[in-house]
Amino acid sequence: MPINLAKGQKVSLTKGNPGLKRIFVGLGWDVNAFDSGADFDLDASAFLVGANGKCPTEKEFIFYGNLEHASGAVKHMGDNLTGSGDGDDEQIEVDLSKIPSNIEKIAFTVTIYDADVRRQNFGQVSNAFCRIVDEDTNTELIRFDLGEDFSIETAVVVGELYKHDGEWKFNAIGSGFQGGLAALCAHYGIDAE
Repeated sequence: MPINLAKGQKVSLTKGNPGLKRIFVGLGWDVNAFDSGADFDLDASAFLVGANGKCPTEKEFIFYGNLEHASGAVKHMGDNLTGSGDGDDEQIEVDLSKIPSNIEKIAFTVTIYDADVRRQNFGQVSNAFCRIVDEDTNTELIRFDLGEDFSIETAVVVGELYKHDGEWKFNAIGSGFQGGLAALCAHYGIDAE
């Protein structure tokens, strides 16, 4: 049975699962009945950051336009343009054994594509969740339901995978940003042009 996390809660992934190597992060959501006249296209991304909290280069930003890190450690499984259907809408695979030594954490984020043009925000999104699954056993280890804390935000840092004392841990962040993907890129030191 997965551990259900609350916002701000941290849990070790590898302490109770010492052989854990390959996981995937599944992100899902539903769109409220409110109709903005356009489809909602939510995008999951991963930022691989160093000790300074920034991505060393733009190649450490994994998203629909850069699906796999050169190390093979992080791989985006593809863009879902509508979010329709049950279960995960987008997935990001992580091989803990391949994460480069200069990377201290991986931040998982969700943004709304073209939010300003489409006049959309996370206040119109419900049942957003993040789950971490052991890829080898297909066992759900952690689940984090984001709740309905958002109104005008167009980007959310869902959670972070980070290394502490040799163990990989997960921190349920759930903090919103205005300014969409560009704001997140700036936060993690990436030029969003």
